[in-house]
Amino acid sequence: MALNWVMFDSIRNPVPLQDESTITTLDAECTLIIPDTTGNSGGASHSKIKESGKMYLTSKRLVFASQSTSSKAKASFESLSIPLDSILSSNFEQPFFGANYLVLGVKPSPGGGLANGTTLEIRSLNSGLFAFVSLLEKTREKAIYMRRHSVDDEENLPAYSSSGTAGGSSQYEDMPPGYDA
Repeated sequence: MALNWVMFDSIRNPVPLQDESTITTLDAECTLIIPDTTGNSGGASHSKIKESGKMYLTSKRLVFASQSTSSKAKASFESLSIPLDSILSSNFEQPFFGANYLVLGVKPSPGGGLANGTTLEIRSLNSGLFAFVSLLEKTREKAIYMRRHSVDDEENLPAYSSSGTAGGSSQYEDMPPGYDA
């Protein structure tokens, strides 16, 4: 997960990674809750930053782009990129009073501007959130499966060479009957 590292095209859509496709978008309000990493043990301190914009669910990551309006003061964050396999936990909250929202526990990328224990709250601005959450979970499961599958492919046994003599000759001493090399 990295803060303000997303590349955008001329119409402010995220530039896709290799073999990446956009699945759906959502107008959303995102709240990042970043724990304090200064080492003060006086309490559970954290900072909250909130932005409205568009959430993109792609085949490889979850991308947030804040709204770009010239009349608005500088955004607290411009973009957020979360690889799907970096989502550690998800919780669909349904409060008694208020709109449903999604809480994601995420693993920050090294040098990405965030700390361990960072959570993201996503609230939909103009539509239901349940369908988006369902798509996110399915896409995340597929991304994790594909990553595990590619790791398994990399861990295949190495190719074995013939068991010739140590001198480099490819002559075998015990040939099958009737076989002349």
